[in-house]
Amino acid sequence: MESMLNKLKSTVTKVTADVTSAVMGNPVTREFDVGRHIASGGNGLAWKIFNGTKKSTKQEVAVFVFDKKLIDKYQKFEKDQIIDALKRGVQQLTRLRHPRLLTVQHPLEESRDCLAFCTEPVCASLANVLGSWDNLPSPLPSDIKEYKLYDVEMKYGLLQVSEGLSFLHSSVKMIHGNLTPENIILNKTGAWKIMGFDFCIQSINPSEQEQKFSCKEWDPNLPSLCLPNPEYLAPEYILSVSCETASDMYSLGAIMYAVFNNGKPIFEVNKQDIYKSFSRQLDQLSRLGANNLQNIPEEVCEHVKLLLNVAPAVRPDADQMTKIPFFGDVGAVTLQYFDSLFQRDNLQKSQFFKGLPKVLPKLPKRVIVQRILPSLTSEFVNPDMVPFVLPNVLLIAEECTKEEYVKLILPELSPVFKQQEPIQILLIFLQKMDLLLTKTPPDEIKNSVLPMVYRALEAPSIQIQELCLNIIPTFANLIDYPSMKNSLIPRIKNACLQTSSLAVRVNSLVCLGKILEYLDKWFVLDDILPFLQQIPSKEPAVLMGILGIYKCTFSHKKLGITKEQLAGKVLPHLIPLSIENNLNLNQFNSFISVIKEMLSRLEAEHKTKLEQIHIMQEQQKSLDINQMNMADETKASTGNQIDKVFSNLGTDIVSGHSDCKENGLLANQRKGSLTLEEKQKLAKEQEQAQKLKNQPPLKPQPHTVTAPVKQTKDLTDTLRENMASLTSQSVNKPKVPSSSSFSSMGIGMGFSSSVESSKRNGLNANVGFQSSGFGIGVGTVSQNYFGNAGVTGLANMNMLPTANMSPYNPVNTTAAVSQPSQQNRPPDMSALDSLFGPQKPKVSMNQLSQQKTNQWLNQLVPPQGTNNSPLGTQMNVMGQSGFGLQGNPFFNPQNFAQPTNSMTTSSSASNDLKDIFG
Repeated sequence: MESMLNKLKSTVTKVTADVTSAVMGNPVTREFDVGRHIASGGNGLAWKIFNGTKKSTKQEVAVFVFDKKLIDKYQKFEKDQIIDALKRGVQQLTRLRHPRLLTVQHPLEESRDCLAFCTEPVCASLANVLGSWDNLPSPLPSDIKEYKLYDVEMKYGLLQVSEGLSFLHSSVKMIHGNLTPENIILNKTGAWKIMGFDFCIQSINPSEQEQKFSCKEWDPNLPSLCLPNPEYLAPEYILSVSCETASDMYSLGAIMYAVFNNGKPIFEVNKQDIYKSFSRQLDQLSRLGANNLQNIPEEVCEHVKLLLNVAPAVRPDADQMTKIPFFGDVGAVTLQYFDSLFQRDNLQKSQFFKGLPKVLPKLPKRVIVQRILPSLTSEFVNPDMVPFVLPNVLLIAEECTKEEYVKLILPELSPVFKQQEPIQILLIFLQKMDLLLTKTPPDEIKNSVLPMVYRALEAPSIQIQELCLNIIPTFANLIDYPSMKNSLIPRIKNACLQTSSLAVRVNSLVCLGKILEYLDKWFVLDDILPFLQQIPSKEPAVLMGILGIYKCTFSHKKLGITKEQLAGKVLPHLIPLSIENNLNLNQFNSFISVIKEMLSRLEAEHKTKLEQIHIMQEQQKSLDINQMNMADETKASTGNQIDKVFSNLGTDIVSGHSDCKENGLLANQRKGSLTLEEKQKLAKEQEQAQKLKNQPPLKPQPHTVTAPVKQTKDLTDTLRENMASLTSQSVNKPKVPSSSSFSSMGIGMGFSSSVESSKRNGLNANVGFQSSGFGIGVGTVSQNYFGNAGVTGLANMNMLPTANMSPYNPVNTTAAVSQPSQQNRPPDMSALDSLFGPQKPKVSMNQLSQQKTNQWLNQLVPPQGTNNSPLGTQMNVMGQSGFGLQGNPFFNPQNFAQPTNSMTTSSSASNDLKDIFG
């Protein structure tokens, strides 16, 4: 089976290739391009029909080709007879011009392989449509295979054939002689056209009223292409060798029978015994009854019976057939009118086009698209007829698919979109705008349809503007958002502001209100609402339009007005409008109702906001209290760890000194190259640091704790002597490194003056550490000047920055008792024994004030800028807020001179000493 299909396919391909090559050798191809094989027609369906185009004008045509290979089996004289008959038929058709005859575009051309000529574009032959598919391409074209004739097409087609015969019989004085479905061609618009004049007979006496025609005797020995089709031939041709115009009418009756019986002829003729067949046919025709014509429509059945009558005189002539009621169908008359449209004046055309919308629904869609639409669009070249034609074209467009609309209708409408006169064109388009926007592609909408709407909004006619504004909301959902935002809305606003017509202004506001739902919120708030304040007129209709837009925006779920705009712009605009004198009571109530609604929402929203803020503030206060409680607990736990910190403090200072120096060097190196002075200073500091490392460690001096000393008058002198001794011993020590070695560390020590803190070894629990150092807060009672340091209490300051520093012992420290409740108690002076041991002579305060500033005391001068230490109130030592060396002018070796400010006694200092020593 597969091999058979392949063989058939190769055969068809070979035949197609042969036909194409044959056509290529024909002179017709010089002016025309030959396309696809679409149909077949003519006597015996011998002509293959191709679609084609004219090279110069690109006009569409049909190319008829007869391939001479079809008659290779015949003798030469038979071939010549066949070729002569074909040539005669084409030549006769070329000479005849009538709307019911096939129009020849290019005459017959003969080449060695084929005959060819060109005609108007065609669809198929009637025989193809009725099921005769000889000489057709394979596979069969779907448009032919699925083609179905509608009743109106049959009626009007037969009417067209009758009109063609009337022209031949009355005007040309000619008998066609071979009228068959094969010689009836359906053109591109579906009109039925007569061709195949191979056996036409001219009247012998054309000038006389009674015409006579000569008839040749039937020769069964001739090839079939040299003879008419006997199935549609009148009996007198064969039986009496006579013919007349009535003979063609018999052929018309036979065609009518075939049309209503799916292409089946009324009689089948045996060509081998033609005379016997026609004799039997004659007998049957004489007894033709209703059973034989049961498929014929009742209103034409009797006419068909008359056409098939044996007696030619009984048959109706062509002119009589065109006037029978069967052809008076409204659809057939409408199609007939279109074919004669070019003969009508504008008034007749306008009346016809006005009534056409009532007829179109009664016609099949294919008939409308194929037959009526081309006739309508051809009238677009006449501007006066466009307002009458356009409604019908748009009515047809509604029934078309989008693809059909784009292919068949839109190309014809594109020029009409740009026509501005007459003005009715614009009105019609506006009324059908939803149809245009639904089926027109987006690019064409942007380029053709919307510009027409914009022109309508800017038209000088108030009626056009009103209609446009009323129609826009019906198709607003079909307009793309950028076009609406950037082109449509600005024109509506301009129409509202610039017009002198109250109706246009009000309609503009109504139009805006209806299309708000297709806009986004912020565009409305930023563009539409501010525009309302620009409207100059205060007519009640305008004010109500403004109120409507505000209300729609305010209440719409998608839009909405923010409370800021309500308070700042909307209400300040609406409230003055509400008391305009032109408003009546109902209009005023409408304004007040909207204003109250806005105020209620404004109050509710802002009150809700303030309540939320209040709740957040309360929550924040509660959170802060919780954090403070947690901080107190953290401080208490931290106080337990301070002793451990100070136990390791002494050993960390020296190592920290070295690390700080290295870090300072690295920091300076990162910042960039050093100056010569900085390098010299750095080298000197390194040298001093090296000496500090090499010196022997200091050993703590043992001492004994003695009982509290009774307060005596010479205790102050003893204390001074002891301090002077310490100062003299410190001067002979090696110099301490410069301030840069301690640049990243500050130290402060503080001691509580309360009895409770004395019980806890005199150590304040409020100690905090920072990334660059640490500090210890010191509570102060009063301020004395001791060198540059303010001192209120004395402490055993054995924490010198040496390589071997013993851990800090809080037992060696005594705080001054400053509370008034403790002044009556004998002071505990046991802590002073650490200063006045047996190896240390006592020094009086006056002697101590005259000594040079001790070197180690200068080392402990704190840095500037530490007054914000989190460790509590700090004791000022040497005019600083904590122990630190960076930036201290007193630390440099050249500044180790006698301080300029010596200690001066004051009444406050005497009181402090009395508190301590009694």
